[in-house]
Amino acid sequence: MTLHISSIGVFLTLLLLPFLIERCYSFEINASQGQAPKFSRNDLLEFSLNLEFLEAELFLNGATGKGLDSVAPSLAQGGPPPVGGKLAKLDPLAKDVIYQFALQEVGHIRAIKSVVRGPFPRPLINISIGVFAEVMDAAFGRPLLPSFDPYANSINFFLASYVIPYVGLTGYVGLAEQLQDSLAKRLVASLLGVESGQDAVIRTFLYERKGEVVVPYNVTVAEFTNRISELRNRLGNKGTKDEGLVVPQSQGAEGKVSGNILAADNDSLSFARTPEEILRIVYGNGNERVAGGYFPNGGNGRIASYYLRRAT
Repeated sequence: MTLHISSIGVFLTLLLLPFLIERCYSFEINASQGQAPKFSRNDLLEFSLNLEFLEAELFLNGATGKGLDSVAPSLAQGGPPPVGGKLAKLDPLAKDVIYQFALQEVGHIRAIKSVVRGPFPRPLINISIGVFAEVMDAAFGRPLLPSFDPYANSINFFLASYVIPYVGLTGYVGLAEQLQDSLAKRLVASLLGVESGQDAVIRTFLYERKGEVVVPYNVTVAEFTNRISELRNRLGNKGTKDEGLVVPQSQGAEGKVSGNILAADNDSLSFARTPEEILRIVYGNGNERVAGGYFPNGGNGRIASYYLRRAT
């Protein structure tokens, strides 16, 4: 019996070996030709953890002065603590909202990890004043003086929050198009529902204050959002997938309004982004192959690692 079972095992190995070799060879050919491999369901789902970790750390630090390690340290799986996070000077309502966002992100990380295979430690994340100042300087094409401080007050923190969650939202829209199995689709739909809600709350908070001047820059809240959205479009390098709070009437819903409480296309459908576009934005340099910005060492997972290895 033992000999018979072993013989079957050898037979199956020989039968599958050509397929396995062909698959590996195909991957190497694609990589050598500069073509991205066909990423698996697991690769795509785990990629979103990079953004979820970023959002969790920003919101937790802003609301409590402490990060994920103070709430659910096991989820970090030994990944390095974030750089530069601190307690923001938030009014009571803003603090309440941001703390709720923070806890929601903890749940998102746990939910994704329950579905993806293998470990995914928290990447090194930079949420310092310096990195947000660089983003705002890039958005305006000049240094803001004094440097933008996301932790200085509620408006500044919501402007900083405007920078990040919407990127994850568009990533989930893009991800939904590539998934086949019902479990993964259900997970992404559920994540997208809450991420969209967060983005709507952030935009509503800022929309109510769209005409207010952000001290001491003599620039309105609406102009800040427009500049940030324009920057993300430039970095993503795939056309317009981002809009601020006030747009030309021709770009508003049905071409009839300039108010833009939610960003959407001509049919009021959400924009979608690919992992490559997301990396270009969160690295802050428009290049998915060069780490930087919020991820000094790059994102984690097979997708982010693939592009970092392709750096020239």
